[in-house]
Amino acid sequence: MGRNSSIIHAVLLLFAAVALPLAAAQPWPVCGSSANSYTAGSTYETNLGNLAFDLQGNASSTLFASGTVGSTPDTVYGLLLCRGDVSISDCADCGSRVIQDIGQFCNRTKDKILVYNQCYAQFSDNDFLAATNNSGGYSLLISGTNISSGADVAAYDRAVIDLLNATVRHAVGNPNRRLFATGKRVGTDPAFGAIYSLAQCSPDLSPAQCQRCHDDLLAQWWETFPVNGRGARVAGPRCYLESELGPFYTGDPMVLLLADGLTPAPVPAPPDGVPTTTGGKNNSARKILVIILPIVAVAIIAAISLCIWNMCRKDRSAKSEHFSGLSIKSFGSLPDDTDEDFESVKSTLLSLASLQVATDNFHENKKLGEGGFGSVYKGLLSGQEVAVKRMSKGSNQGLEELKNELVLVAKLHHRNLVRLVGFCLENGEKLLVYEYMPNKSLDTILFDIERRRLLDWATRFRIIEGIARGLQYLHQDSQKKIVHRDMKTSNILLDGDMNPKIGDFGLARLFAQDQTRDVTSCIAGTFGYMSPEYVMRGHYSTKSDVFSFGILVIEIVTGRRRNSGPIFSEQNDEDILSIVWRHWEEGTTAEIIDYSLGRNYPEAEVLRCVNIGLLCVQQNPVDRPTMADVMVLLNSDATSSLPAPAPMPTYLIDGTSGYSQTTAQWSDTGR
Repeated sequence: MGRNSSIIHAVLLLFAAVALPLAAAQPWPVCGSSANSYTAGSTYETNLGNLAFDLQGNASSTLFASGTVGSTPDTVYGLLLCRGDVSISDCADCGSRVIQDIGQFCNRTKDKILVYNQCYAQFSDNDFLAATNNSGGYSLLISGTNISSGADVAAYDRAVIDLLNATVRHAVGNPNRRLFATGKRVGTDPAFGAIYSLAQCSPDLSPAQCQRCHDDLLAQWWETFPVNGRGARVAGPRCYLESELGPFYTGDPMVLLLADGLTPAPVPAPPDGVPTTTGGKNNSARKILVIILPIVAVAIIAAISLCIWNMCRKDRSAKSEHFSGLSIKSFGSLPDDTDEDFESVKSTLLSLASLQVATDNFHENKKLGEGGFGSVYKGLLSGQEVAVKRMSKGSNQGLEELKNELVLVAKLHHRNLVRLVGFCLENGEKLLVYEYMPNKSLDTILFDIERRRLLDWATRFRIIEGIARGLQYLHQDSQKKIVHRDMKTSNILLDGDMNPKIGDFGLARLFAQDQTRDVTSCIAGTFGYMSPEYVMRGHYSTKSDVFSFGILVIEIVTGRRRNSGPIFSEQNDEDILSIVWRHWEEGTTAEIIDYSLGRNYPEAEVLRCVNIGLLCVQQNPVDRPTMADVMVLLNSDATSSLPAPAPMPTYLIDGTSGYSQTTAQWSDTGR
């Protein structure tokens, strides 16, 4: 495991314990030389961000992605490898963390590694992808504590190496596992009764290459790590190896190693063409490798036989009625390609009993909010805080919303979109379970006289940028083009760090990649955020979302809610949009910026956001920018270079439109 100082220096990080929770917020960064760095706003930085987005999207289904973006001298090479035991959604979440953290660590050095518990990411201007071992860079993480005093250190040494060897052999001998395996050694020594292991290679390697990569790690394992350390991990772009004295992976081990005095089993032969490794130590012939799958099967059968009969019967009845019979046809007409996606979300089905326990049987004290769809409750599900959306019983609207959420959840994985945890259809209940957002929705803070002070300008700009990034993903970067159709402040949720996530896809619609718009006779949405072509003619497209985004930007800048009543009313009340336009024309925009900000904001950046907001609400959808354009404009340094918005349509200002003729076609969802 030779260190290559010309590329990336390995960093030795000491921790009290390596096996941290999967959702560790901060990465362990490994940074290259500051002499090899890029500047802010450079082509290299743009390519780096684009590659991170590409890797996150490509790895969301395979847990691995690598690639390059750009041409010399701004070429960026990158790799994202998620641990083989994490879910697709966890991998997507980790990829989102990479996107968020990539500019915050290593001070713009071109060579950088970010190591998380869920995934490993590496970027460089050098082609480290050409190597089949970890010479291009790696991170060493070890426990800062030792095994119990009095333990047989030599026996511990042998036990760890034996287990790592067995785990590697299983990984390379089972290509269907994508070069990944977990292991466990059960022993009799009280100081290390159980040892856990994990071995993984990037799946683009051959089994033999994976074996050789791990050979390099094992050959110097104890030369690198203390012989009596409680745990150690090597995270690299090509192979990954870890051992701990406590469980750190999900699921059952794939291999089991049994010490003396425990029931033995035959040792399987190594795969053809793959030599047996020694790791520089003598393997103990007394230790027996057991393939875990038969044991797991026996354990499952035993667990089933121990179920209380009535509980099992009740569960089977619920599953039969609400799961086996659940199909895409239960919800009526949908596009032809949605059946497979719907089948993929059946695994997120939750029991009503579990959600009743999670919410104290939907206790009033657990209620987070209420709307026309029903109520939302806070709950604790398997140790995770969740928000449970309980649709009103008998509501067709709720059924329609649930259908859209379930069909789309298989397609959407992005850090600026709220993650759907699961759903329940039981005893007439229609329940959707989301990740919990501690700061609730944007409107609860932005339009509160006191709480809005929590939103300084840096936070507001981050919210604007995050919403734009989420919409760009929906319109352009996701597997399918998706129009949200209900963008508003109450559907922008904020996590504990005030990062925005778009929620509520009940009205969302799938578009074909070459489709530009659609028409509906049933106008559904929230008045004030809907584009004029949608309200008047039922035409909706990605540019409808752009219009709604423009309203959001204006509200975030001014801290004022767009009038909830019709802006086409006979009373001719002036709403915030017309006020902003008037001040924009008069050059007095500073007068309508949220007073709670004081003067603590960069004027040029705020004016740029107002300009972008007005561009987004232009009457002709063709004149509005795309969300990709918006991202470019948001990060533009010169306000003077932005295009000027077209004059505000008269009907948006003085109510002279003949909208009253079409009012009967509009229906506010009340959400």
